[in-house]
Amino acid sequence: MEARTQTIEQWFNSIQLGQIALPRFQRHEAWSATQIEGVLENVLRKPSLPIGALLTLEIGDKEPFISRAVAGAPPISGKPSLHLLDGQQRMTALWRSLNDDYEDLQAFVRLFGQAGDDGEVAEPAAESSEDVPDVEIIKRWVRNDQRYPVWCDDPKQVLERDLIPVSILLPGNAGEESCDDWLERAGADAKQERRVNRLRGRVAAYGIPFLSLPVGTSQETALDVFINMNTSATPLKDFDIVVAQVEGAVGDSLHDRIEALRERVPATVHFTKIEDLALAVGALRLGLPPLKRTYLSQGFGKGLAEVWTEVVRGIEKGLSFLREESILSEKVLPTEVALYLVSALWASVPEHGHDIEGKARTIIRKALWRASYTDRYLKTAATRGFADYVRLNKLIKGEGSEDPDLFDSGLYGLPEKESLKSAAWPSRKDRLARAIIATSLRGGGYDFADGSPATPENIAKREFHHLFPVASLGLGRDDPRVSRALNCALVTWRTNRKIAAQRPRDYIEARASDAKLGEAEVRSRLESHMVPFDALIEGDYDEFLDIRSGLIHDAMLRLCEGVNI
Repeated sequence: MEARTQTIEQWFNSIQLGQIALPRFQRHEAWSATQIEGVLENVLRKPSLPIGALLTLEIGDKEPFISRAVAGAPPISGKPSLHLLDGQQRMTALWRSLNDDYEDLQAFVRLFGQAGDDGEVAEPAAESSEDVPDVEIIKRWVRNDQRYPVWCDDPKQVLERDLIPVSILLPGNAGEESCDDWLERAGADAKQERRVNRLRGRVAAYGIPFLSLPVGTSQETALDVFINMNTSATPLKDFDIVVAQVEGAVGDSLHDRIEALRERVPATVHFTKIEDLALAVGALRLGLPPLKRTYLSQGFGKGLAEVWTEVVRGIEKGLSFLREESILSEKVLPTEVALYLVSALWASVPEHGHDIEGKARTIIRKALWRASYTDRYLKTAATRGFADYVRLNKLIKGEGSEDPDLFDSGLYGLPEKESLKSAAWPSRKDRLARAIIATSLRGGGYDFADGSPATPENIAKREFHHLFPVASLGLGRDDPRVSRALNCALVTWRTNRKIAAQRPRDYIEARASDAKLGEAEVRSRLESHMVPFDALIEGDYDEFLDIRSGLIHDAMLRLCEGVNI
């Protein structure tokens, strides 16, 4: 491995000519505005600070990986001479900011800093003294075909703020011409021009070291070095590493597969990151626990590619099943384990299994709701989920008769009514609270005012509403008795605002009057949330909790036996 250094100007020339490319498995941009500011300030200050070494792979007659261009750079038309294995985020930040290529932000640098007591802005005394220019990232947006803030595009207004766009520091002839034009339009004086030219010189001459793997380095070695030496300020995630493994093993893009999965299963948008779900389901289908050590193992990428069809089918059927069970989105998902466990199990069910599918549906429903209502997955969730998956999968396929520990009520009992009563507010991501809310939606979850049912598409905009508002109970907002799951229903934000702090009887009568509805319709809408109408309007909070806990408890028992209610 050889260590060398090139200036930013040399790196940019190579990118412009298509000599440097990214291997396709590289993740896309992940840096924040703060990170972009940091790398620019390290380059522009005197003395400069390092931004870290890059890692490249020299390309011979045949590209070891499929290439793609650095974001914002010209498309790759021929065969590049180098693959940038590590340093994509730094190089992309430099390229896009110096070429003013970001749509939603623009980088500026302050020329001299704050004025002194006499109102004059001091120029750094000597080139050898310490000089730390301040970089500012300005957010940009478009409205009615006009890009804002407007002043960013007016050189005079920018310079009046003691700023210049970082893009006029772009090295090379084109950058020099752009700089001269901008300074002329801004009306810059000689002192300002000298300052700009010094900054331009720093950018062009800034050296970035890199380590280079020689021609002939195997794919496997290059990937190992990529994984082990990645020095990005945004560390690699498990998915990033698996992307590289898949690319190296089968020459296919996992990014492309994920995008195709999103298109095929739009419901993924309502749940967790689809990348994480795909890895977990893939691990289970390969007979492995969904853990980091599994994803980092040498053969996981290849194995994932081999079971990918099963992963897609399982996620598609699994999310459809969750919708049928009224777990409409991550907002009411009691546990992440249920998401990948259900998806992996559905991958075992034949497409047109009929009776087999009916049996599987009962088993999976039982597993889903016991996962939601018991504390089986409070600890070592991935390991326990894997153990349960193995036995459940055998039950579905008719290859075994031993129940998983998840079904053992002696080990993992279901909560009693008193436990349901004490369940916390569901916005706190409490497992039991989420299970209660999901169960309460099985009747449709019709809004109290507009009568619309709860759906995956609208549930994100619904709010957790106090059935007995805080003010109506005469208790403090922080009193745990107020914010309980059994005192909650998901309604539209408009309905939540209309109800405000009214007593239950008052807002129910108002809903019936405003919508010209009879009591039967209002009762039906409330009961679609498993809310006992009579107990609610009576106004006895403790009695209401007792009755609703009974309704939820009865439903829970049936669901946890696999019964469809």
